[in-house]
Amino acid sequence: MAWLNNYLDDLLAQGQSTFSKAESMAAFDLSSAAFDLAVNRLIKQQRLIHPKRGFYVILRPEDRIAGAPDPIRWIDPLMGYLGIDYRISLLRAAAFHGASHQAAMVFQVIVPKQLRAFEAGRHRIQFIYQSPKAFAPTNQGDWLDRIKSETGYAQVAGIELTLLDAIRYYQACGGVNAAAQLVHDLGAQARLRKLADASKHYEDSSVRRLGYLLELYGHERQAETLIAAALRAKSYKQLNPSEKPISEVLADPLEKNEKWKILVNEFVEIDR
Repeated sequence: MAWLNNYLDDLLAQGQSTFSKAESMAAFDLSSAAFDLAVNRLIKQQRLIHPKRGFYVILRPEDRIAGAPDPIRWIDPLMGYLGIDYRISLLRAAAFHGASHQAAMVFQVIVPKQLRAFEAGRHRIQFIYQSPKAFAPTNQGDWLDRIKSETGYAQVAGIELTLLDAIRYYQACGGVNAAAQLVHDLGAQARLRKLADASKHYEDSSVRRLGYLLELYGHERQAETLIAAALRAKSYKQLNPSEKPISEVLADPLEKNEKWKILVNEFVEIDR
């Protein structure tokens, strides 16, 4: 097994913390059984983890407390191994962009394919599905940023996509209040043209909710770039779609916002 330990040390020395089964089998002309025997020993010794079949992450001594390195160090090679484009978004992206109230308890990744969440040590990686039709035009370089780690880069939603994703996937954020907090914290930083252009690939209902919240927290310039979605609206939408049926809300909404065609069916509470 010394050969495998030396191989891992060489990879780390080159700034690489991941490898695939196929790569190492080819490098050492190993059988599948011999490879599995060697890596299983190192997994038990907490030198390796395997978040996906055939893909391995090397643990440094300091990683063993959490049971795995921060996913920011290996999410990009993992998605490359799977052959799936991606962007880190929602709470982790918000924290990256400086939303002080966002504590990223889960590492959330937007992908155009259904993937199951999994745990790596104390880290939970959650995949949020976006239809390929919507994902492809939004996941472009101008609307993405990059997070640097000691092993390379990972791509993260820019502020504009982070805002749109937070409203579209509000339940993954922890509910309407958590999504609203993110809008409050980051809204002023959204670039107007990028926000307007990216919003064209999201449902009008989500864009209108975002516009309402941006305006509510004083980000009027950003809100106005989304007004086209409200002008097209033929009916009202609830601010929180998971609350009362719309027929009940119509009878007694907290607010009936004419501009954004939004029925405010919940008090929004955030930290200021």
